Parts: sequence; C-alpha cells; structure tokens
Amino acid sequence: MFRFFTQRNWFYWSWIGSFIILLSLWIQVKIDVKINEWFGEFYDMIQKALGAPNSITIDEYWASLLSFITLAAMYVGVAVIVSYFTSHYLFRWRTAMVEWYHSVYDKARRIEGAAQRVQEDTIKFSRIMESLGTSLIEALMILIEFMPILFGLSIGIPIFFFGDWDYGLIVGALIWSIGGTIFLILLGLILRLVGVEYDLQKKEAAYRKILVIAEDDGTIRPKTIEELFDGVRKIHFLSYIRYLYFNIGRIAYLQANVLSAYVFLAPAIVAGAVTLGVMQQIIRAFGRVEGSMQYILKAWPTIIELASVYKRLREFESKIEQNDLVDKKI
Repeated sequence: MFRFFTQRNWFYWSWIGSFIILLSLWIQVKIDVKINEWFGEFYDMIQKALGAPNSITIDEYWASLLSFITLAAMYVGVAVIVSYFTSHYLFRWRTAMVEWYHSVYDKARRIEGAAQRVQEDTIKFSRIMESLGTSLIEALMILIEFMPILFGLSIGIPIFFFGDWDYGLIVGALIWSIGGTIFLILLGLILRLVGVEYDLQKKEAAYRKILVIAEDDGTIRPKTIEELFDGVRKIHFLSYIRYLYFNIGRIAYLQANVLSAYVFLAPAIVAGAVTLGVMQQIIRAFGRVEGSMQYILKAWPTIIELASVYKRLREFESKIEQNDLVDKKI
C-alpha cells in the first residue's frame, strides 16, 4: 500500500506532492487565524455601535465586512486548489498500488475477492485518505496555531472550576475533548465496530462472487445465493444495532459539546470580565482547539472504515506473498 513513497518513479508526486499539500494546509490555517482576529474586532465594533448610537460610521462597518470577504475569498481559493490537487495526488497513490497488483495478478487472482480488493478497496482507500489524512494534518496545525491564541485570550479571566488559573481554559478543553474521545474509542472497541465492518465486507465479497459466477454457470443453485444473502443480512443487521449503541454516545456527546465553551466561560460572562468581541474570539478559538482534539471522535466512523480497508488489503498482500513462496517452491 505504501510503495508510492518508496518507488523512484513516484518520487515527485509522493514527496513533493506531500510538501505542497502540507504547505497549502498551513496557509489555510494562517488565514483561519486572521479570520478569528476579525471576529474579535467585528463584534467589539458591534458592541460599541449598539451601546452608543452613531459611534461608528457606515464606511467603517462596510470596510470591516469587506475585510472578511477578502479573507474568506482567499480561504476558499486555497481550499479549492488543495482539494483539486489532493484528488490527483491520491489517484496517483492508487495507481501505484494497482500497478503492483496488476504485476502479480496471476497469483492474486487465486485469492477469494481479489477483484474487489484491487478495484473497490483501492478506490475506498484513496477516497478515505483524501478526507481523513488531510483533515488530520489540518487538525494538528490548528492546535499549533490556536492553543497560544486561546491561552493569551484567557489570561486574567475567571474560568469555571479552574478559577483564575491561566491554563484553565486550555486544560478544560483538553479534559473535555480527550475524555470524550477515550470514551468513544472504548465504546467502539467494546462493540467491535472494526471487526463487524471487516466481516461485513467479506460477506458482501462472497455474495457478489457467487452472483458473478451464476451469470455464466447455470448449475449454481439458487439456494446457495440465498444462503449467502442470509449471511449478508445478518451481518448488516448486527452492524446496525452496534452503530445504534455507538451513535447514542457519540451524538449525545457532540450535542453537549455545543455548550462546553459557555460553561467554562460562565464566571467571566456573568462578571462582565470580557467584551463581546473577546468572548467570540475565545469561543471560536476554543472551538478550533476542541475540534482538533476531538478529531478521532468526529472521524471515528471513517477511521473504522479505513481500518477495515487497511486490514483487508494487508491480508490480501500477505496471501499474494504466500502464493509467491508456494510457486517458487514448486
């Protein structure tokens, strides 16, 4: 799966392409920081205008909106280019994978579900990596940029439970985010979501294979197809009930998450220790830090799918290597 990074003919796409994507994501995060600063200035201006009529001019108001439009346009432009380039990058990664599978397909074709591994799982792998990989890198960059901002904004204001401790808001975000993530990871492990996803794909592969054979072979009994589909039905229903339990915990936590920043800021808001603009900056920075820490939590269903695809492809490649060893002995 990772020959893309070791083969010389893919050097420019794999390593230079990775650098371009990282640089572009860093630019996006920098623009996001500027947007966060804009929110603080804009809401302070709104508070000033509402507190004292005609304290700002209409030109100042329009200029502030225009500055946001400029930042937003830059962000959208970079995001679109990154998305376009990343799609091409990951298709090259998929190409590097299938080229190797094609070169050993005389051995791979003897493995059950080989066609599905080469065609379906490689495209799933590239698509999941497109959404999951870039968002993971972006989450780490956001943490690096926004944690100092959140710390600077929270100095000198009272935080629920932590009082006047300067690190209270960051530690609060850390406890809430990591605690929720650990809870859902444990829940996913208890419910064996990765194993269920893996079993589901195996059942589907066996069912599709017999259907393909039945197209050309009239001796395939309808009962065989029905038995396989019964297995498909059972594993799907099992996955539905396990995801039901998982989503109860996941969605409940995410709904409670909406209020977390306001809970920590309650003493500062009640005491009037912050302006509207500073409050908006803190809440937005807190949301960015908290969201980055909750990356695994929010992406958990996709991570489960990626783990299942990775497991199937590793198993497929291991069987190819085993067949190669057998052929050499013969």
